[in-house]
Amino acid sequence: MQDTGTAGLAPLLQTLISNRAGLVKTAASITGCHSRAEDVVQDAFLRVSAMSAEALPGNALLGYVFRIVRNLAIDHYRKQAMERKYVVCDEQDLNRAPQLATPETINADRQTLGSVDHALAQLPTRTRYAFVMYRVHGKQQKDIAAELGVSPTLVNFMVRDALLHCKKRVLGEPCA
Repeated sequence: MQDTGTAGLAPLLQTLISNRAGLVKTAASITGCHSRAEDVVQDAFLRVSAMSAEALPGNALLGYVFRIVRNLAIDHYRKQAMERKYVVCDEQDLNRAPQLATPETINADRQTLGSVDHALAQLPTRTRYAFVMYRVHGKQQKDIAAELGVSPTLVNFMVRDALLHCKKRVLGEPCA
């Protein structure tokens, strides 16, 4: 004897289980990886097991399950793309031994730092403050804007202008 909670779930779960191979293939075409597609279908199984299919007609179950898998695969793909965007080092960097600083690199770094310091000194006080607070201290632009009594958009432009100015000075380009 089934309780009323599982009676509505059986057709939806059965549709997912019966069409698993096609669902994995659909997810793999979006994620680009069979093992990730398996994970997506597993996530769909967990999601479907918590749902009720009472409002769905029998012929709509398959489309509904495929839509769930497709949406989960797209979400998974977007998450992977975002993670790849923010990964700083790759496996080659992890396997490479750390390089000791040589006198030449130390001198070059000091010259670059001196150029940046000189470039920052050329900026208006407010622009320099916004840049240092954002890039060095990690303060949010909206908080800097509130402190300076300007809009966050203006702070964004000040930080951008300061960065461009510093880059030009480090590269030895003339400032306009």
